[in-house]
Amino acid sequence: MRIARWTHGDTHGEGFVIEDAVVPFPEGATVRGVLAAGLAAAADLHGRADPADGVLLTEVTLLAPLVPAAVRDFAVFEEHVEGMSADANGDPQVGEAWYESPTFYFTNPHQIFGTGQTITPPATERLDFELEVAVVVGGVDGRPGTDLGVDEAAEHVFGYLIMNDWSARDIQAAEMRGHLGPAKGKDFATSLGPWIVTADEMAPFLDDEGFLAVRAEVYVNDELIGADLVSNMAWTFPELLVYSSRASRVVPGDVLGSGTVGNGGCLGELWGKAGGELVPPPLQEGDVVRMAVERLGELTGTVGASRAPHPLPPARSRPAPRARRRQD
Repeated sequence: MRIARWTHGDTHGEGFVIEDAVVPFPEGATVRGVLAAGLAAAADLHGRADPADGVLLTEVTLLAPLVPAAVRDFAVFEEHVEGMSADANGDPQVGEAWYESPTFYFTNPHQIFGTGQTITPPATERLDFELEVAVVVGGVDGRPGTDLGVDEAAEHVFGYLIMNDWSARDIQAAEMRGHLGPAKGKDFATSLGPWIVTADEMAPFLDDEGFLAVRAEVYVNDELIGADLVSNMAWTFPELLVYSSRASRVVPGDVLGSGTVGNGGCLGELWGKAGGELVPPPLQEGDVVRMAVERLGELTGTVGASRAPHPLPPARSRPAPRARRRQD
């Protein structure tokens, strides 16, 4: 099954993609409700959808296929981390801590874009893309997604989609020198889509260890920049759910990104391997980024004009002795 959201004229639709058309959910169901109900309920709903109610994909504008409850983004491709950690000679400097657990950061669920949309970056000299595959969490018999084991976590994988974690690398680098982030270097845009492909459709592509063996490619203005197998991840998607739910909770509608694939899944990796040389160049206004993943479709995004920030002063210095009480 493929699940999408769209606009058609002045109307908003949510439902299935069946062949070359979008078909509304029966009975006014929504993506949010379908994710909460789980895969079995979605299959039942799909059996009752009427293709006669469909509208051709060429006649609608696709939106991001869900409004995420939360977005966690991991970094579990060693080749990507090698490039991003490279020194001035292009030699990788992957720390031992990376191998101990699948680390992630939370990104902004309020700046989600669908395929074909234009993104408005901050003022940046090093705009980048990140080619990722993400899982969407679904409900399982109302069970809480807390402290999941691997088998339980696999049941919570509702489906997959393509994810582009747009990144302003200069802003990211500056904030991470303060031992926080990434945050402002990334929270301006995340593209998701073009639709959710349910886990049952992707099961034939899981290898013996549970890794998703599909090829992912990224193009800038139709020039191939990078390509990798998603199965080069260091942890499986259910293992990412296990870590996310440890002493915490995942809920239907959560999105978990794989992190950037290797072999040119982002420009930053290639810059690192080149010793800091900006080849290929950073993204510019008007560039079109197209990501293609087997069975998941294509996700595109266009770079729009950047926005200038309102200025802020530097930190106020408070030299010792610092005030501890208000002066009346």
